[in-house]
Amino acid sequence: MEKVKRTPFELAAIATAAVPGLRPTAAATSPDDATDFDAALLVTADGRRWRIRCPRGTEASARLETEMTVLRSFEPSVRAELPFQMPAVAGTVRMDGLTTCVYTNLTGTVRDLEALATGSERLAQDIGATLAAIHGLPRSVVDGADLPSYTANGFRQRRLNELDQAATTGKIPPVLLRRWEQAMEDVTLWRFNPTVVHGDLHEDNMLVEDERVTAVTGWTDLRIGDPADDFAWLVGSNEPTFIDSVLTAYHAARKEPVDSQLARRAALAAEFALAQYLVKALALGDRAAAGDAEQMLRELAADIEASEAAAASGPATGDDAADETQASVAANSDGAGHSGSSSARDASADTSPEEASLDTTALPVVHGQRAGA
Repeated sequence: MEKVKRTPFELAAIATAAVPGLRPTAAATSPDDATDFDAALLVTADGRRWRIRCPRGTEASARLETEMTVLRSFEPSVRAELPFQMPAVAGTVRMDGLTTCVYTNLTGTVRDLEALATGSERLAQDIGATLAAIHGLPRSVVDGADLPSYTANGFRQRRLNELDQAATTGKIPPVLLRRWEQAMEDVTLWRFNPTVVHGDLHEDNMLVEDERVTAVTGWTDLRIGDPADDFAWLVGSNEPTFIDSVLTAYHAARKEPVDSQLARRAALAAEFALAQYLVKALALGDRAAAGDAEQMLRELAADIEASEAAAASGPATGDDAADETQASVAANSDGAGHSGSSSARDASADTSPEEASLDTTALPVVHGQRAGA
């Protein structure tokens, strides 16, 4: 059964139970994953700001409890090395068996993806540096919190298992099932060095002020896995210049080589997020969200079929051929693929920012909309 969304004023009342003495004077909706959380920004008479996240189900509640463990695992010495702030839990409360968290609010505000993508070059570079800092975190922050840790092949197998689960819904267009299975079974695509991964990175979990990333929130899905997952949200911007700037800054800031297939896997993750969104919506009984997911999947399938039909209609040359190659994740054994990289190389091989350019022409249905937002 679908749960009724809580208003900011209802959330403010809950926050007073979580933090004794808290007396909000104003409340407003705070961007979050609407399938999992109700969230609000609160202001008290002294001008301080607070944020509350209230789970909509047991899985979301468990994620919040995981986040509390994660935040405790970040030693002060680790936090001091980060170029951004991290949240602190001010208080919690249990209601109907679910844990609600109240956080002291951090500096900065949330900007939508369009605002980030059309922002300054400095901001794009700072986003790249932020991603690099996350992926450069010591593995101990994950191990200390007893969170998942995947090898490259183990993560690929996880994706295949998720694909099998999505297929059982009977609602994934066959062209997408074939496309994703082909990509996930191509081992050359999955040669990467696992890193610490935020796991739920997107515009709602990034605070910005003066064209700098001031804070990163939403640490519910921290793990050791594929760094490409933290780039998937960028596909929705449909701004190649912005994406290239982020990638260039990321390469410059990373102390370890970046695998050449990161951009292709990021594009694949952006597509597959629609299937994950559908599975989650069905599990929650959220018929409206499930309907949205089905519609987006149909539109994506139609776009891919049209692209494949155009490619099959006759040989193309020059720029047309390049565009058709880039218009598909198409993880073929010869290594031609979505990112524009000319070959699949070992994860230990370095890649220039130009080679890592993330083309998004294959994903028009995802542009401007994050699955689950």
